[in-house]
Amino acid sequence: MTQIQVLDASPDRSGGYKVDVGRGQRIDRVSSEWFSRPADQRYLSLTDLMTAVKGSAERSRTRTVESAAIRVEANRDDPERLALVLPDAEQPVAPTHWSFGQLASLVSAPAAYLRQLPAPLAAINLQYGLSNHRAEQVKTLETEDGRTELRAVTGPDYGRIYDHDLVAAVQRIAGNGTGDTRWKVPGVLDWSTGVYNPMVDVTQDTTTLYASDRDVFLFLVDDLNPIEAGKLPDGSPDLFFRGFYCWNSEVGAKTLGIASFYLRAVCQNRNLWGVEDFQEISIRHSKYAANRFAHEAAPALARFADSSPQPFVDGIRQARERIVARSDEDRTDFLRKRGFGKAETAKIVETVLAEEGRPPESVFDFVQGITAYARGKPQQDARLDLESRAKKLLDRLAA
Repeated sequence: MTQIQVLDASPDRSGGYKVDVGRGQRIDRVSSEWFSRPADQRYLSLTDLMTAVKGSAERSRTRTVESAAIRVEANRDDPERLALVLPDAEQPVAPTHWSFGQLASLVSAPAAYLRQLPAPLAAINLQYGLSNHRAEQVKTLETEDGRTELRAVTGPDYGRIYDHDLVAAVQRIAGNGTGDTRWKVPGVLDWSTGVYNPMVDVTQDTTTLYASDRDVFLFLVDDLNPIEAGKLPDGSPDLFFRGFYCWNSEVGAKTLGIASFYLRAVCQNRNLWGVEDFQEISIRHSKYAANRFAHEAAPALARFADSSPQPFVDGIRQARERIVARSDEDRTDFLRKRGFGKAETAKIVETVLAEEGRPPESVFDFVQGITAYARGKPQQDARLDLESRAKKLLDRLAA
């Protein structure tokens, strides 16, 4: 069995380690979150994040009501604002942007159009839809925060997993997310030197812990304990570290999901570079979602956090050692038999030749060539398809 070498990164703030980000996948999911989050959705620790989402849940209540019994009012003191009167409620509730869209969708009304109307006209149209649409039960989520907001309108069987449940599961393995355990907010790659520095202050510019009234998203890494999984062409170590991100929406905006992977670096814009062994699970908020989270998602996260990287290292080693092509004809046959066209085959071989200084020979060479070729594809679907096919090559080898 290959001996795993875990390298200790220097605790000095100038410390770091050289990485090769020209290999593996580039994943921009975290970067998209980083770009889109305003300051009030960014948190500097899991403790702060937990305080926010737990507090919101504690100020909330749910109820199941008949849609036809909801009354829509235009606020006389604020002609731009609508209010909803729910059965048995002590006071009107103010719909959020998200819940207004859910309510409009329930009666097949165009939410974007209704938002452009003066509040009295929007109220008349929405009330007509609720009164004349087939009556059905809906589940509401209302939160008291100075005023009572209606945060969600879902079906009665919506299986709500609260954001704080996911954050609590992460805290069990990551503590505060700032270095009190091996899991932390990531460092930053210095493009000028190719050195990844794990020791970076957690600020609003660097944090990867986010929450809004609509969702929560967290990304953490184990980047103080890089793993050597073979050598680069120049003989230097090919270094990886573990990472995961997870997300949830307690108001029906998205599924709950967890993605785990090995990666080589995170840049300042929070793109993930050199990603290998990407795994993802997601759970729809159906009737038994809470049970699935308790029995599938949370344990899967804990297993990944505590697991040995040996299977990953062995898989990389086997892929490097498995020689499948020694001639141009072998290389063409290998790729064409796996569904790659003539032009794609030539491009993949050219990519490996340019990056490695030699044509592909091993399964690992071909996988790296396919993923590098995929990075140059402007169409996301084409890029994801190529990356999926590359992953299947490694998966077959490990089977």
